Amino acid sequence: QLQLVESGGGLVQPGGSLRLSCAASGFTLDDYDIGWFRQASGKEREGVSCLSRHDGNTYYPDSVKGRFTLSRDTAKNTVFLQMNRLEVEDTAVYYCAAGFTPCGGPPEYDYWGQGTQVTVSP
Repeated sequence: QLQLVESGGGLVQPGGSLRLSCAASGFTLDDYDIGWFRQASGKEREGVSCLSRHDGNTYYPDSVKGRFTLSRDTAKNTVFLQMNRLEVEDTAVYYCAAGFTPCGGPPEYDYWGQGTQVTVSP
């Protein structure tokens, strides 16, 4: 079965950290472009990180740059999103995705995770 499974969400205070995991089964993540997205209640989906399969570079919007880091563990076929200095505005459901789509282009990914809730609250 081809799927992505996320984990690691939860409740954290402002200034805290969380690490989200996205494990793939049925396919090899290294062969795909990877994206992390979030969607807050009542808002549009927003991309928060992208990993290019071509050059291994990662990209972040200004809203999370310097606070979020995407990494991967090839042996575990898993990617991670380390989130530091979390802010109330980071509260959202976070999704990982894999596909053949360039970073910054339309998010036409083939596989999407089920989402994991991140809540940042005092």
